[in-house]
Amino acid sequence: MDQTIAHATALSGRIALPPDKSIAHRTALLSAIASGPSRIHNYSTAADPQSTLDCVRALGIRVEETNDGLVVHGRGLHGLTPPDAPLDCGNSGTTMRLLAGILAGQQFGSQLTGDASLRARPMQRIADPLQAMHGRVTLSEGTAPIRVRPAHDGLQAMEYRLPVASAQVKSCVLLAGRYAHGTTTVIETTPARDHTERMLGLPIDQVGGERHIHVTGGTPIEARTWHVPGDFSAAAFFLVAASLVPESELHLTGVGLNPSRTALLDVLEGMGADITVSNERAASGEPMGDLTVRHAPLQGVDVGGRLIPNLIDEIPILAVAAACAEGTTRIREAGELRVKETDRLHAITQNLRALGATVDEQEDGLTIHGEGANLLGSTVPSFDDHRIAMAMGVAGLVAHGTTTVTDADCAAVSFPNFWEVLDAAAA
Repeated sequence: MDQTIAHATALSGRIALPPDKSIAHRTALLSAIASGPSRIHNYSTAADPQSTLDCVRALGIRVEETNDGLVVHGRGLHGLTPPDAPLDCGNSGTTMRLLAGILAGQQFGSQLTGDASLRARPMQRIADPLQAMHGRVTLSEGTAPIRVRPAHDGLQAMEYRLPVASAQVKSCVLLAGRYAHGTTTVIETTPARDHTERMLGLPIDQVGGERHIHVTGGTPIEARTWHVPGDFSAAAFFLVAASLVPESELHLTGVGLNPSRTALLDVLEGMGADITVSNERAASGEPMGDLTVRHAPLQGVDVGGRLIPNLIDEIPILAVAAACAEGTTRIREAGELRVKETDRLHAITQNLRALGATVDEQEDGLTIHGEGANLLGSTVPSFDDHRIAMAMGVAGLVAHGTTTVTDADCAAVSFPNFWEVLDAAAA
């Protein structure tokens, strides 16, 4: 499906955001290995979290749909059953990497696969620590399919220092640690998303500026009720859209505001954005609140270092903001974007140039020379990447004329009705 976006003169209204993908994945996986039934309210209908549910079902877990959410009938740490076929993770790297940590501790063999995009993404980063824990994990030239066989003497606890800031790698090791003999410690020098350790209630020590996260093997996971907040990564597109389009004011309610996810708020405010946070509260240990964003002129900024892991998914839309700001924005130390659903640094560069922006591409980042709202409508590809598609949709609201995003239906991976919501805000 191709999507055409017209230049907008104003945005207004309340935005209904999809549930947080990162948290939804984890609620399904933790509920599956919990002792007894867990309830999940506001579970995501997006393609990626549904892939996680499909895998959970294939592992023998009953998932019941009710009027107010899901009931996942957990069977404890060792209650999963061998799947009848390879587990299809679709396009979801989170599903594959987190589930690999759980499967490494099982007493049966399994295989994880996915679509062509997922099968091209690097998996050695999880195979290395799992193998160091005596897990029997093999890859196909560093990528999926991932074959997992029972560890001969069970998984062994270890101390693991993350070589790169990655919530998925961290979560994989922590979940495997629940099955290991002894206490596993994961050390991160640059904090990444902390949903897993929050949800498991893991002890954390601060040591010389590092976070030491501890998980003890064999400790059961209690069944509970989960409430999934609105996805901040989805909110990001509308925070930028309303900042860029004149005469705009948007209200976003129930947004997850985990501080390990919201670095974009700090960056946008540093650029001059007008964003107000109100009604702050907590649900299932996760902070959330309501956001109001109004149009404001933006200025270029420098972004790098410890900020990057906490806005890695928002860099495509940040690049659109930078292209419409005054002055130069430099994004550095973001080489991780080259191994996402597509090479996002290259995709952003090509598409923004097609719209008339001046962008220099570096190995680990971008330099974007903003010239205000001077983009020109064009036809740009989604690269079959949901975040590229949605970022170009926002760019189309600012560009003069009309913009067409090809293969735009990939937005459903994380935001099933994105195009309808975007269109309603511009009406």
